[in-house]
Amino acid sequence: MDRLIYTAMTGASHVLQQQAAVSENLANVSTPGFRATLDTFRAVPLVGEGLATRTFVVDSTAGADFSPAVIQQTGRALDVAVQGAGWIVVQGQDGKEAYTRNGSFKITSNGVLQTSSGLNVVGDKGLISIEPDTEVTFGKDGTISSIRSGVHAAAVDVIGRLKLVNPAPELLERGGDGLFRTSNGAAVNADASVAISPGSLEGSNVNPVEAMVNMISLARKFDMQMKMLQSADTNSQHATQILSVTG
Repeated sequence: MDRLIYTAMTGASHVLQQQAAVSENLANVSTPGFRATLDTFRAVPLVGEGLATRTFVVDSTAGADFSPAVIQQTGRALDVAVQGAGWIVVQGQDGKEAYTRNGSFKITSNGVLQTSSGLNVVGDKGLISIEPDTEVTFGKDGTISSIRSGVHAAAVDVIGRLKLVNPAPELLERGGDGLFRTSNGAAVNADASVAISPGSLEGSNVNPVEAMVNMISLARKFDMQMKMLQSADTNSQHATQILSVTG
């Protein structure tokens, strides 16, 4: 009896965790550069004396879906999209290097280039500062150029270059802030082969239809686990009645 309870109880608990992951995917359908979370179930035997037949059901986060999404032209000078594999380096809240595919930038009042969420964008020589009253353009290799307003177009100043990297997907882990970092926390060297598309943004790679179907499937699995628990409780009550009569 307790084997059924263990399996159903842990199954219901981890189905709820998977529903949370799918809900996060659905909430980020419109987030530029978002990478969908992948989850799987696995069985974990409960180790201990007299417990070899009991098994937990555990939600195992398989990682993220790194497949590319559709790139759409925005015409905005401060929008960039990574073409193919690669990442834009930003400075996380902890001050350490982190990676994103969201290339929607802004310039602060102090002239610092940041993401739309307020994270500093990292260049090949550190943070990127832009003088006021200048127009900014990005090259396909991440080079940042500026033209002072009212000055002849030939007077172009090269400010720096975005730090673009391309670490192996198996080395990356998603943090609670949605940014990716290397599993060992080490910084990654810039990769000159990574290219960007100026005036564009990459969409989310979440498939909303697939995510909705997955959500419905998980809801049915949760109902099934709860029915198993109810069946275990009913069987236990009937067994108690039988024992009390025969006793």
